[in-house]
Amino acid sequence: MFDKLIIAIVILMAPFATAAGEEHQAGDAATAEAFIREIQSDQKAYAAAKGAAFFKELSKGQTPRATVVTCSDSRVHTNMLDKTPEGDLFMVRNIGNQLATSKGSVQYGVNHLGSSLLIFIGHSSCGAIKAAGGDYSALEEPIRKELDNISIIKGNTNIDGVKTNVNNQVAAAMREWPEQVEAGQLLVVGAVYDFANDMRKGAGKLNIININGETDPAKLRNMPALAAGTGNGKHR
Repeated sequence: MFDKLIIAIVILMAPFATAAGEEHQAGDAATAEAFIREIQSDQKAYAAAKGAAFFKELSKGQTPRATVVTCSDSRVHTNMLDKTPEGDLFMVRNIGNQLATSKGSVQYGVNHLGSSLLIFIGHSSCGAIKAAGGDYSALEEPIRKELDNISIIKGNTNIDGVKTNVNNQVAAAMREWPEQVEAGQLLVVGAVYDFANDMRKGAGKLNIININGETDPAKLRNMPALAAGTGNGKHR
């Protein structure tokens, strides 16, 4: 009798559970209100820790050493690249870490802010790559337009698509800035932030897979750029 009662309750509650799941998927105002309070609290602590002198110096302008093109994915952030990214990283984010869909922003970083490093960062478990590697015809038109720029083999593993896409973005950048690369004014790098350890080199590692079009792992290991970097110290 008790078992039958439980089953009846589950059946009655199923529509409500589905509705609640759909509501959560669509967003929740109460969650947003709690989070904005958390953001305000964290930002207040950040400002206090940095102090007025830091922001006075920051307000003088920017000379970022790197223009970073990475995915909009919420798991990919500057703290895995740079402990103090302010003034150092000119961040450009879009789905699939593409040059084509944010070209003006990338041009601004390279041409007008003078970044000496342009780095494209893909990542494991990328939703944009998963979508581009399958049928995305049912998605919204603006999203489809962005995915149309991702040229990968359909049906490949996600990490293979991620690496192919990163290499494609480096190639596109090499076509955009050939003179700067040739003159040694710009280093174009492709990398994969592999938090899923799909490349079997360690979870959370940033794996450099392309430097100025070179993708041979043995040659990459011997390239001076990996040993020397693009400069010493930060400039504010």
